[in-house]
Amino acid sequence: MLNFSFLSRLILVVLLLLMTLTCKKDKEEIPNVAVNIYIYPNSTQYVQLNTNGGWVYLTGGVRGIIVYRRTQDEFVAFERNCPYLPSSTCALVSVEQSGLTLLDSCCGSRFIITDGSIVNGPASVSMKTYYTSYDGNALHIYN
Repeated sequence: MLNFSFLSRLILVVLLLLMTLTCKKDKEEIPNVAVNIYIYPNSTQYVQLNTNGGWVYLTGGVRGIIVYRRTQDEFVAFERNCPYLPSSTCALVSVEQSGLTLLDSCCGSRFIITDGSIVNGPASVSMKTYYTSYDGNALHIYN
């Protein structure tokens, strides 16, 4: 009787494990679109980027781009489309009033503006980032 009980439990565990491994959760991803933007952060057009900690919204990407100036020579660029349910019409990330975090007011996900990492969910992945290259004059944002 002990062997039968052990064997039946073992079979049950193996079946549950197989079901877990074979069931795939649907994971939405932000669509890939071409991004190839040049801006001039030291110009009066982007006065918000003239100092460290400054940020601007740009047109481009899927739902827009947030550019943040970390240091004199370093910028980060994030897709504004929230990574949690990105196909939702309200999945749009904005800079909070503090200027330290990004918020999707639709789902409540919050991210750190310096690197796009998650502060709290339901998002389970960081913000989508674009590459940046700065030569002291022009900032290139691309993928």
